[in-house]
Amino acid sequence: MSLSMTGYGQSAVDFQGYSLSFEVKSVNHRHCEVVFRMPREWACFEDSLRKAVQKRIGRGRVDVYINKENNSESRRAVLDHGMVQAYLKAAEELKSYGVAGDLAMRDILSLPDILISPDGFPMDKAKQEQWNDALLQGLEEALDGLIQMRSKEGTFLIKDIEGRVDRLQRLHREMEEMAPRVTEDYRRRLRQRIESLHDGALAVDEHIFGMEVALFAERSNVDEELIRLNSHLEQCRELLYQKSPVGRKLDFLIQEMNREVNTIGSKANHLTLVNRVVDLKAELEKIREQAANVE
Repeated sequence: MSLSMTGYGQSAVDFQGYSLSFEVKSVNHRHCEVVFRMPREWACFEDSLRKAVQKRIGRGRVDVYINKENNSESRRAVLDHGMVQAYLKAAEELKSYGVAGDLAMRDILSLPDILISPDGFPMDKAKQEQWNDALLQGLEEALDGLIQMRSKEGTFLIKDIEGRVDRLQRLHREMEEMAPRVTEDYRRRLRQRIESLHDGALAVDEHIFGMEVALFAERSNVDEELIRLNSHLEQCRELLYQKSPVGRKLDFLIQEMNREVNTIGSKANHLTLVNRVVDLKAELEKIREQAANVE
């Protein structure tokens, strides 16, 4: 069954004295866009993490938040001595421009990249693989929760759309039954109008009258549009239960159904039929709103 594009998942993993927390949320998007927010030293893992998300998510904007907290008893901060020396050298150079003042310890500690991880970066290959596996584990667990929510939300969406397709098919059947009567109603109204205008004093030319009715029947015939509309409705119902992403296909089908309904509305010179067209368009708009959130 199709999934919703809206969902949320979270997980936590303990690894080498750190508590790693993962949050994954997704919203509507035309494509699969993955955005990471995590410590900068983990940029080397972004490619493998992105592939893990794209393997399981077909469409939607996915925001991934990964944080770490040192939970070991021997928590400590390590100075990047090279960075400290660089900042101090830059401060000395500023004095040549007439800038007065000295750097206090508080000022230095607040500068970017002064403190580094005690584990040290860059990592060697073996350690990098260990961290990559730990991050993938946490991400997969968060994705499990995300997909579970997307699946649950998708079930509600599909049921709602299916119910609206049922209503569209009922309206379609009413229009099929009504369409053959359009010409007969026109024939009756036209004869009554002519007779009222001539007050029965002049005979009606049946040949001309028949030609006029035939022209109207040709202009107002909507059989082809009704056949295509029914085909689109059946395709829409089949799409709802496919496992692959169907959001774009649904969007295309809704556009095609709108096109057929608009054509029926422009050709049908009949009040009751036009009212059914209005009902069809209202239901199609509701389906379009719901389908916008289907993966």
